[in-house]
Amino acid sequence: MTAEEAEAADGTAETRDVVGIGVGPFNLGLAALLEGGDADVDALFLERDAEFHWHEGMLLDGTTLEVPFLADLVTLADPTNPYSYLNYLRETGRIYEFYFYETFQIPRREYDDYLRWVVDELDACRFSREVTDVRWDAEEEAYVVLARHPETGERFEYRGENVALGIGSRPQIPEQLRGHSEEDVFHTARYRHNRERALSGESITVVGSGQSAAEVFYDLLKRQDEHGYRLDWLTRSDGFFPMEYSKLGLQHFTPEYEQYVYDLPQGVKDDLIPNQDLLYKGVDPETSADIYDLLYRRSIGDRDPDVGLFAMTEVRDIESVGDAYALDCRQWQTDESFVHESEVVVCGTGYERPMPGFLEPLEEEISWDDRGRFGVTEDHRLEVDLPGDVFLQNAELHTHGVGVPDLGLGCYRNTKFVNRLAGRGVYPEDADTVYQDFSLDRFVEHAPGASRRESEPTAATRDD
Repeated sequence: MTAEEAEAADGTAETRDVVGIGVGPFNLGLAALLEGGDADVDALFLERDAEFHWHEGMLLDGTTLEVPFLADLVTLADPTNPYSYLNYLRETGRIYEFYFYETFQIPRREYDDYLRWVVDELDACRFSREVTDVRWDAEEEAYVVLARHPETGERFEYRGENVALGIGSRPQIPEQLRGHSEEDVFHTARYRHNRERALSGESITVVGSGQSAAEVFYDLLKRQDEHGYRLDWLTRSDGFFPMEYSKLGLQHFTPEYEQYVYDLPQGVKDDLIPNQDLLYKGVDPETSADIYDLLYRRSIGDRDPDVGLFAMTEVRDIESVGDAYALDCRQWQTDESFVHESEVVVCGTGYERPMPGFLEPLEEEISWDDRGRFGVTEDHRLEVDLPGDVFLQNAELHTHGVGVPDLGLGCYRNTKFVNRLAGRGVYPEDADTVYQDFSLDRFVEHAPGASRRESEPTAATRDD
């Protein structure tokens, strides 16, 4: 649908079954499942940006999606859906090229192109719609979603019996690293836009330990010989460790593990989830190997690659020193401090999910935990004291665990949303998908030789 056709079909006066806020992969997947199946649900999705973008600053040559292509928008729910990745290849004339490509991990650029193709095919997406307010109209029993055009200021009003919240995350730079030139000190999310500036510097430092930091470091390492800068990589983590990518380890990204985490007491979850970084925040093993192999080749003949990698180091502050920046650092394990100077600093410091201001009119109806986080139902809906549902997309890590940002589980989550909106089982909700058990009840159920004890012996009664 063209922009002009979308404007004509806006239909702001009608009440829809669901209004989606944000068009990222998760809400786009919901739109594709609704439009590509027989759900018979009237939906509209609003996006602040003028066109679709997916991690545009990190679309680097040679980088791949970290999940198999089967974790596209729809395939894990409905392989016959017209908005599948394979159908994208068919429709764009690349199916045989992909056949001989023989890999599950697809180029990140092509995944972005696939998402853009789906956006162009769908009728339900509206761009340049910045949502400013969401309130409940008790008389009409519908959410009123107010939006504005970011450039023209034109106002829009939409109504939906339900809302799908998919605004995603935003780049996070720690407060102590802010306040400097965004050309010199910037987040990895802006790397491709700022790369030429980085390449012109005499020294570059990458801060962070995840996949984005690793990809930026590798990209700079490949270009170092041509440009001649000093390159360093600092991380607060224990080391430059690989992301968990064993087949049994990946079963933490399944409906069963998500259910197990949801059933844990919140205090246990709050202790568990921060310690699972390597399940989804480490470095891809192939990227790690590529970095090491290039460093090895660069060091042949007793050459110095002019590179530094230093872990267990927190950057406490940064200040401008002439044409460079002085990083106040501390090696936390030995409690030693040092200053590191660099002309350019690239921050691979992750993302944050701030509470959207447009939900303020609903604040009294929303359930909050003691840390000011959303209360969330088992099936990923906001706990809200209103008749209409608010479906959550990647805002429930604290209740459902590390699988929440995973693209494959996003499709599973959307299956639940579609079925609830349609009032019937439009798509199957998969169960028993893993070869291991996470909860004791499931293990006892499957293992003939296992039984649950009603109570554990205490230290005072336990036999020596």
